[in-house]
Amino acid sequence: MNHLSFFWLSHDKDKVLAALRTEFSQLTSKSISSGKIQLPPIPDVVLKIQKLCTLEGTIIKDISDTLLEDPSLTAIVIRMANSVVFNRRNITCTDVLTAVSRLGIFRVRDIVTAQAIEQLKHSSNLNKECNTLLRKSAAKSREFAAVMTMICEELIVECQDNSLDYLEPEKALLTGLLADIGLFCLIKEYYDYLEKGNYLDLELATYIFNHECNATSYHVLNQWQFDVDFLAVAKNEHTYRNTDHPIDYLNIARIASHLLMFRNKDDAIDEHDIEITLEGAGALYTLTNLSNSQFNNRIKGTLRSSGL
Repeated sequence: MNHLSFFWLSHDKDKVLAALRTEFSQLTSKSISSGKIQLPPIPDVVLKIQKLCTLEGTIIKDISDTLLEDPSLTAIVIRMANSVVFNRRNITCTDVLTAVSRLGIFRVRDIVTAQAIEQLKHSSNLNKECNTLLRKSAAKSREFAAVMTMICEELIVECQDNSLDYLEPEKALLTGLLADIGLFCLIKEYYDYLEKGNYLDLELATYIFNHECNATSYHVLNQWQFDVDFLAVAKNEHTYRNTDHPIDYLNIARIASHLLMFRNKDDAIDEHDIEITLEGAGALYTLTNLSNSQFNNRIKGTLRSSGL
């Protein structure tokens, strides 16, 4: 298909969208299911750390030595290790070995991957429209991650019996940052599709991105062997449910989505259902009653306190 033209008929909108999804959507869906979709081109150091995290014999020094190959990532990891979110004991560290020891090897992997993807969204050299979509995605990811962190913190405050002590605000932050990681793959596929002489209206492409992003993000994180919490948030679906935990990170992500819909007066909130506990209701009540300036300042403060 080298060109696509159509008459937009409002009463046939759903049928038209379904038809237009077929070729490009089938191409991306096939790539996802076959495991051949192009992964984001992240730095070699990040790939090495991801690989090390899959090996049983990996120790903290292996990660810190690898991290030292990239001074900018090393500085980011040390900064985040000293941030309010990650440094609960408020003890400053100045060397990478101590930073990795404090964070743990998997948390370092999460941090450097999230940082690499954010940098990629800001530095990709595609066309103007694709670059704009990626920059918007970076901003939304940071907002979503901050709100997930805020909700996690409020849940812990609301809990009276310490039964939610397993929740970690820093993990909520990182699952939020990486939730739409597959969007880069989809936008790159769209760019390549156009470069081959095909045509697909950007509005329709965005519609497809919205419908394929969850599956693509799940595929990417699964390829990199992230844990079930990251996979569940990316896919917006429980891949495994720990029945001993009344609230997990997917619950937090859904509450965060609901809260952002409310704050943005999004009509889609009427069709957005969430499971909520008493603590979740308390957290949602607290954050919905903040003024716009208070809410935005809370987001900025959360991002600052995380070291981002």
